[in-house]
Amino acid sequence: MELAERFLLDALAYLECALGVVCYVLLKLVGSPYGRYASSGSAFGLPARAAWTVQELPSLALPLLACAGAGAPAERLNRWPNCILLAMFLVHYAQRSLVFPFLIRGGKPMPLYAFLLALIFCTYNGYLQSRYLSQHAVHADDWLSDPRFLTGSALWLIGMLINIHSDHVLRNLRKPGETGYKIPRGGLFEYISAANYFGEVVEWCGYALASWSIQGWAFAVFTFCVLFTRAQQHHKWYHEKFEDYPKFRKIMIPFLV
Repeated sequence: MELAERFLLDALAYLECALGVVCYVLLKLVGSPYGRYASSGSAFGLPARAAWTVQELPSLALPLLACAGAGAPAERLNRWPNCILLAMFLVHYAQRSLVFPFLIRGGKPMPLYAFLLALIFCTYNGYLQSRYLSQHAVHADDWLSDPRFLTGSALWLIGMLINIHSDHVLRNLRKPGETGYKIPRGGLFEYISAANYFGEVVEWCGYALASWSIQGWAFAVFTFCVLFTRAQQHHKWYHEKFEDYPKFRKIMIPFLV
C-alpha cells in the first residue's frame, strides 16, 4: 500500500510538471483574463477577498489535517527536516489565505472559472506536498546541515519577504480616493515588472531545493510556468499603458529576462 501511494505521488508530481508546461502554452495564447485584464462584462464574478481566501484554503487545511494524523498517522513528521519543510508550506498559505485577502483594497471580481481552477490546483498540490512530507519523504539525519537545505531555506525566506514587500508596494500605489493605475516604484520593481511573482518563484525554488524531491520541484516548475506568462502580460501592458515606463526594466528576473 505504501509503495502504491508513493508511486501515485511521484506520478502526480510528474503530471504537475506537464500541466505547468500546458498552462504556459495556453496562457501565452489566451492570456490570464482576471484582475486588470478581466472583461467588465464578465459573468459569475466572485468578490476578490472571498475568492482568494477560499481558493487558497485547501493548501492550508490539508497540511494541518496531515499534522493531525487525519486518515493515517503522520509517521514522517517525527523528523525535523519534514516538519520544517511542511512549516514552510503552511506559513506561505496561512499568509495567502488568512492575511493577503484582507489587505486587498477594492479588487476586481474573480471570474468563476479562474476561482475554480485555483481551488482545484490548491487542493491537488496541497494533497501532494502534505502527503509526501508527512508519509513518505526520507532525509538523512544530517540533512538540516546539508548545503541544499540551508541554501533552499534561505531562498524560501528571501523569496517570501520579496513577495510580501512587493504586494505591499502594489497595494500602496494609489492614495485614498485615487483611481487608475500607476507605475510601481521601489524595491525590485526598480528592476523588473513583476517583483511579486519573482519573489514567489524564488520562494518555491528554495523550497524545492531544500526538499530535494520531485514533488517540490514540480511545484516550482508549475509556479514558474504560470507566473512567468502573467509577468510577460504585465510587462507588455505597462509598456502600452505608460509612455514613460522604464525601458531598462526586465520582465521577472533582474538584469536577465
